[in-house]
Amino acid sequence: MPTFYQQILENNKKWVAEKIDQDPEYFSSLANGQKPPLLWIGCADSRVPANEITGTKPGEVFVHRNIANMVVHTDMNMLSVLDYAVNALKVRHIIVCGHYGCGGVQAAMSNVSIGLIDNWIRHIKDVYRLHADELDAIEDNQKKFDRFVEINVIEQVYDLAKTSIVQNAWNSKQDLWIHGWVYGVGSGLIKDLGVNCKDNSELEAVYKLNF
Repeated sequence: MPTFYQQILENNKKWVAEKIDQDPEYFSSLANGQKPPLLWIGCADSRVPANEITGTKPGEVFVHRNIANMVVHTDMNMLSVLDYAVNALKVRHIIVCGHYGCGGVQAAMSNVSIGLIDNWIRHIKDVYRLHADELDAIEDNQKKFDRFVEINVIEQVYDLAKTSIVQNAWNSKQDLWIHGWVYGVGSGLIKDLGVNCKDNSELEAVYKLNF
């Protein structure tokens, strides 16, 4: 019986063979470069694979994932991905996709110390603090949890809009949209939260940058 590690290597060989059988030029065309129309900022949760749930192919989605799909302005990893996607790849859409049942968001609802990740979770707690009146008014814990997931996504959409990278692109008349989604792990369906930013007009004045 092969181990899991050995099995995934065998899976790769089978996958390659299947792709070449369907299209002999499949991998050679991918090797020529990428021009994805979409940057996906999602949760690192293993149940939320960007390409699979959107029915997209390799080369169509540029992906960044972290705990609870956060946009933290001191996160050089996220900023580097964002800068490359916007300025080099010229993506037209950025999607922040959270998911119901997110462990990071759930952890932010409690005061239990987990370890190093507490410092990352604190950013999610800041989102709760900003929306405490709405969230505290929800008596059903599951509904509160679900709403917190949605609010967290919305805040990350606006945090993207606040970055100099995105605002500079808009200032240069680049066609760039930011959207907020939540994925239902138990249903497989995506919920569009209706947050669609194409410029900085919805930001408070203090966040609008002059170039």
